[in-house]
Parts: sequence; C-alpha cells; structure tokens
Amino acid sequence: MKQLSLDQPLSRRQFIKGAAMAGAVAAPTLITSSALGAQGRASASNRIAMGVIGLGTSAGRGRYVMRGFMAQPDVQVVAVCDVSRANRETGRDEVNLKYDNKDCDAYLDFQEMLARPDIDAVVLATGENWHSALSIMAAQAGKDIYCEKPMSVAVNESRAVADAMPRFGRVFQCGTHSRSLSNYHFAVQLARSGKLGQLKEVHAEEMSLTSMYDTMLPAEPEPPREELDWNRWLGPAQWRPYNKKWLERYGFYYNHYDLGGGSITEWGSHTIDLCQWANDADDTGPVEFWREGKQIQARYANGVKLVIRKGFTTGGGVCVRFEGDEGWVETGVSGEVNAHPKSLLGERGLVGLEMNWANNHARGFLDSVKTRQRTIANADVAHRSVSVCHLANLCRRLDRPIKWDPVKEECIGDDEANRLCLRSYREPWYV
Repeated sequence: MKQLSLDQPLSRRQFIKGAAMAGAVAAPTLITSSALGAQGRASASNRIAMGVIGLGTSAGRGRYVMRGFMAQPDVQVVAVCDVSRANRETGRDEVNLKYDNKDCDAYLDFQEMLARPDIDAVVLATGENWHSALSIMAAQAGKDIYCEKPMSVAVNESRAVADAMPRFGRVFQCGTHSRSLSNYHFAVQLARSGKLGQLKEVHAEEMSLTSMYDTMLPAEPEPPREELDWNRWLGPAQWRPYNKKWLERYGFYYNHYDLGGGSITEWGSHTIDLCQWANDADDTGPVEFWREGKQIQARYANGVKLVIRKGFTTGGGVCVRFEGDEGWVETGVSGEVNAHPKSLLGERGLVGLEMNWANNHARGFLDSVKTRQRTIANADVAHRSVSVCHLANLCRRLDRPIKWDPVKEECIGDDEANRLCLRSYREPWYV
C-alpha cells in the first residue's frame, strides 16, 4: 500500500526512513527512567511501548481500549493521535495522569507517530473507514497491531491486511474480544466438542435491522485543520463536504457503504466470528447466502446453516446460539448461558477465563508481541469472519441470493456482486 500524507507533513523519504528504523524493533523497547510510572509495574526493559490512534471522546471506544491496555503492568502508552484536537489533548492528559508524568506525546498526523522507532505496537481505534489502511501502514512501519473491529469496509481490504501481516512479520489482533470471554468460549467448546451432537445451525445476532445507504449532506463551515482535520478523517473514503453529522457513528456514518458496514458488521464482527469458530470455519466461509424475510441466512459446504437475526432470549445482546441434533446453547454479552439439556451447564466452570476482555484479549495480544506467536483473532481469522459480514450485507443490498467461492474469494458468476466486494480508495491512498 502506498502511504502518502494528504497534507504532506512528512516527506516520503522521511517516513520510510523512520519506518525502516521501527521495523528493526523485534522486542519491547527500553523505556527511560522518566517513564517508569507507578510501582508494581514491569521493569522498563520488559515493557511494551504503545501508541493509540483514534481516541474519540472520554466515553469513546478508543479511550476504553486504551484504558484496558494501560491497566496491564507491562505496557507504557507513550503517544496518542486523533484528528480532533480536543480528543487528542484530553487523551494525552489522561495518559499522563495515569503515569504521573508528562511523557505522552499527542499527534494530529499518524505518520509522525508511526515513524517513531521507540513504539513497539499500536492500538487502532479510528472509525472502520481507516482500519485496514492503517493496519497495513503500521505493519510497514514495523509496529504490531491491535485493531478494533470491524476490520474492514470491504472484502478486498481485509484480504490485503491478512496478506500484509506475514509479509512484514507483524503480530495482529482484531478487537473481536468475545473470543476471549468465558461464556462465549464455553459455548463454542460445546459446539466443537460434539456435546451438542452434529452441529446443524449457528445463529448470530446483528445489532439492529437498520438499512445501509449512501446519502450526502449539505456543506457546513469546515473547522480549522488543527481543531479537526476533516480531510484526514475521511482518509480513503470518497470526498464529501464537511457536516458535523458525519461524525456521529451510530445510526449515521457506520450505515454508509463507503464508511462502515452497519448493523451486521457492528455485532456480527463478534457474533458471526463466533459462529465461524464454532463451525471450525476460521479458514473458510459459507458458500451461499439468501434472504428469509428480514433475516440473512447462509450455508457452509459442510451443510451447517448460518442465521443472522434478532430475537434472542438469553444474553442481553451480542448473542449467539449453536444448535446440534442433540442439544443447543445460547449466550450473550451479559454472560448468561442457557442450554439444553441443562446438564451441559455443569461444565462451564472448566473454562479458565475471566469475564474481562482486557485481562484475556489485550493480554493475549501483549503475550504474542513478546513470543511472536499468532493471536486468537489474527488477521486471517478476522478477515474470514468480516468477509461473511460483508457478503451478508451484499445479499441484503442486492436483494437476491449470492453464491461464494471461499477458496478463490469471489462471487460465482456474478460480476456486479464481485465489484461490490471491492472498495475504491480516494487518492493518494490505496491497498
């Protein structure tokens, strides 16, 4: 991927020089004594230096994820980046308060951050519009990557990420942290162990039944770049004039084809991902998709049906249900689990995981940074599951069945559908 700044704060030669230096870093960076922080933490030589790109407000996802990593004793957040001055400055202040120092730097330009050789890993918590492009640029710069979900806006983007990680030798973890929570892990184990009998159906909840669309808004006065870099907020997406409503994620920008994946990718990045895992399909996907009323359904080559729907009775949202010919299990974000026969619930205590995403999912990423082992939600796994989300959206958008070849990763005999599996980038960005 070419990575030229839209406003050229760094020359390409400067960025490549910095990236090459960062790429030489294979072990956690030595952090100076001025960044030691509170007692009880790992020694500086064993600590992982992290940057965070995409903070959001104090209640935003980026800040939430950043706090989860800062709670780990072997992490030092040394830099934050956001296109909004208010977000990056309050994020920087939060980091400095946590460590009781003034060592955290705040950046508007992510390329300046990525060019720093002392940063080992980055958290990417921007809008999904940027996830794939930033993942590849971070890998090129020698950083390991924890990327929030959804991993991509289109199939070709996440495929490019999956191809880039081994090429640059980077560790990647998608923020599909449900894979690391005990209740979901338990339900998946029941399905994979055969204790439900032969698996017949896997059910994944989507967040809502709102539609995807592609509208434009009237132009409003654009803020000064230092306050909000609108050009960089858009990044690879098609150009559109500034309107503050674009900054509203839920119910607006994430429902636009060029910026997000709507209801299905929002929760499906978790629930469809878990269904893939339960069906032992982490390296493949369904072979056909169709509509049943408002539901999207799909079928795998092994005959298992995937149902994407609402209306679960257990779990309080982000729910999955796995059905075999001898039993079923259902769970969700609340941690509640229901199963038939009830005797299956007696084995739940055997799963040695907390209901704490940071101590499981973030911890797993950090351990992999040190060992160089693949993570539980690596780029290949995340690409396959988000591809199912995109194909389900495509089926709903075209309002007709789609046949999919998971080996070639193309729609069979359907040029229109194949075109819609690709995302066109606005120059100068591309994958």
